Amino acid sequence: MELGQKLEILAAGARYDASCASSGSSRNAGAAGGLGSSTPAGVCHSFAGDGRCVSLLKLLYSNVCRYDCAYCLNRASNEAERCSFTAEELVRLTMSFYRRNYVEGLFLSSGVFSDPDIVMERLVEVARLLREREGFGGYIHLKAIPGCGEKLLRRAGLYADRLSANIELPTADSLARLAPDKSGAEILGAMRFIGDSCAEERADRGRIASTPRFAPAGQSTQLVVGASPEDDGRILGLAEGLYRRYGLRRVYYSAFVPVLPDPRLPGGAPPLLREHRLYQADWLLRFYGFRADELLDAAGPRLPADLDPKAAWALAHPAFFPVELSRAELPALLRVPGLGATSARRILATRRAGRLRAEDLPRMGLVMKRAKWFLSLYGRRLAEAPDQASLRALVADRPELAGAGADPAAAPAAEAEYAMRDLEAATPGLGPQAPGTRAKAAAAGTEGRPSGAPAGTASGGDRAAGAAAGGSARARDQLELAFP
Repeated sequence: MELGQKLEILAAGARYDASCASSGSSRNAGAAGGLGSSTPAGVCHSFAGDGRCVSLLKLLYSNVCRYDCAYCLNRASNEAERCSFTAEELVRLTMSFYRRNYVEGLFLSSGVFSDPDIVMERLVEVARLLREREGFGGYIHLKAIPGCGEKLLRRAGLYADRLSANIELPTADSLARLAPDKSGAEILGAMRFIGDSCAEERADRGRIASTPRFAPAGQSTQLVVGASPEDDGRILGLAEGLYRRYGLRRVYYSAFVPVLPDPRLPGGAPPLLREHRLYQADWLLRFYGFRADELLDAAGPRLPADLDPKAAWALAHPAFFPVELSRAELPALLRVPGLGATSARRILATRRAGRLRAEDLPRMGLVMKRAKWFLSLYGRRLAEAPDQASLRALVADRPELAGAGADPAAAPAAEAEYAMRDLEAATPGLGPQAPGTRAKAAAAGTEGRPSGAPAGTASGGDRAAGAAAGGSARARDQLELAFP
């Protein structure tokens, strides 16, 4: 088979894996900022942690797979055209694309075509040739194949910037039903080894500066949303456990797209709006100290369709507001809808230098049409809050979907409407978007990005301390609940 044909087939096979981003690496990738607006097959655009859009060559080593996962395009029972790259072909492709400034790095995964050790060894060999023979300094993300040996994972981490083992489904029961060949214990075992190795490398580097770097961009994973019946509380609880227990940098949520008929799977439109809300809630978990049980206590088992999770929490806790801008500390400021981290720090800096004025707040980045209902300045509310129903309509970003999150019967219509908008908004000329492109881009924005804060204020510091103390135990409980 010609190399161009392999590229088309194996790039298409990789497009549903959302767990790639090039944030957090300290490697010098050479010429920075090169973006491709018209690129060959296999090039995906990913958002880094600092907001940059970077281009990655995203490929499978092989789409031959022994596993028969119901939700997967490359499952063994699918009568698709199968092929595999060689290590030399992948090295040649990567270097050729990189020299033409098409890409800034490589994302390499694979079907499990043989014993996990053999598959992982092939992926590591590609990374070794790029680093040692070609002197490639760009970004490399390798998929960790669950079930492979720790020596191979160790080698992979020394060559790759990031590793990822996809957990795929939120519970062991769903994994057994939809992906019976996979083992939750093996997936979590790979995560545990990678997380421990990253922690050991950081500790050793503090003592010995020449310690070899191990996966400097950390590890990530992917959860398929909507293929199994678990609610948002179970999904976010698992994500919180993974962040706390294994030090993951990112959990990616991929809206389930029915690519092959299977009686075990739901039909209908991809749950893109649900994916979007999960990304917003995830941002609150990762950066602002919200807990999964807090967010779901406010929203019920499913995040509301009409409100972002931070606004839903604010409406459920009216006693917390108004927040006094002249005295509140950073954690309390970050609980205010429409007020993000940058704006909160600007407020603190202004307070140290002089007096806050209401007319200066929009210039600091506050979205006043949302924030004003939850703030006071020198003892006076910026706006008198109306009744709860009216306030919900004022702060909702999708008011026409009110009630869809709580009503399972209304949810499919909301998801279908959101999916249609997503398709209509697709950029012409770039072809079909990977599932959740709009949701992930929105979650990386400013007001679309959820901005929360650690629990606790001047009057609630004890609650924050208690949450931190109980975090490890809660993470262990949530993981054991999902994968006993």
